[in-house]
Amino acid sequence: MDLKTATALRRLRLISGPEAVSFLLLMVCSVLKRTTDFNAVPVMGMVHGVLFILYVVFWADAWRRAKWTAGRGVLFFVLSVLPTGGFFAERMLRRESEESVVAARADQAAAQGAGA
Repeated sequence: MDLKTATALRRLRLISGPEAVSFLLLMVCSVLKRTTDFNAVPVMGMVHGVLFILYVVFWADAWRRAKWTAGRGVLFFVLSVLPTGGFFAERMLRRESEESVVAARADQAAAQGAGA
């Protein structure tokens, strides 16, 4: 995996958690708006909207760079529209990046062993 692909996956991983939290907070604010006088929906709506747009931009970049299958790309998009899906996306992306680091180190060690 090259550096640009790893960076794209890292960006998507780092935005997925805050996007999921903002979605949950927006849902809480929506309930509070209807049950109390507290109305933070306009603010949380804007925060969540910005984070969601960033997620979609980073998702498209990661899909293009990582050359995911259509099913895998759609999975990460579906996870973004589920209330807690961002947490699952973050976990999957972290696992994928860790596996790529292990593979890169193994390739590097093999190349050094062949050159010695």
